Amino acid sequence: MSFTVYLSGEIHTDWRQEIQRGAEAAGLDVAFTAPVTDHDASDAAGDHLGPASEGYWRDHKSSKVNAIRTKTLIEQSDMVVVRFGDKYKQWNAAFDAGYCAALGKPYVTLHGEEIVHPLKEVDAAAMAWATTPAEVVEILRYVLQG
Repeated sequence: MSFTVYLSGEIHTDWRQEIQRGAEAAGLDVAFTAPVTDHDASDAAGDHLGPASEGYWRDHKSSKVNAIRTKTLIEQSDMVVVRFGDKYKQWNAAFDAGYCAALGKPYVTLHGEEIVHPLKEVDAAAMAWATTPAEVVEILRYVLQG
């Protein structure tokens, strides 16, 4: 079975690469997609639409352009992994999880125990909660190979 997995959330660590390496090492037929993870490029996604008079409008335009990619890739995926890191609040990741829940798209959350309480509703709608990329790889292995 072939599978497409969208990797949403935190962009400041190499968790995506860990999952990709683990899936490759396990011989899993998985195609991974993700948002633009270059922070500056993501923030500038709407700059070509003309100058913005205030910071809010720059973010507003860029978030809409980024949403085209995010919405399309989530809808095309078989499963989504939503990573919440410790350093920054990933409001976009919470939005992605809610979008998955609304679509009935299976998603797995990936985060440490220290943020279980603020993510209780997000985790409640998830198919699983993982604390390490290796646990995500094991979920993928099970789903694809039984």
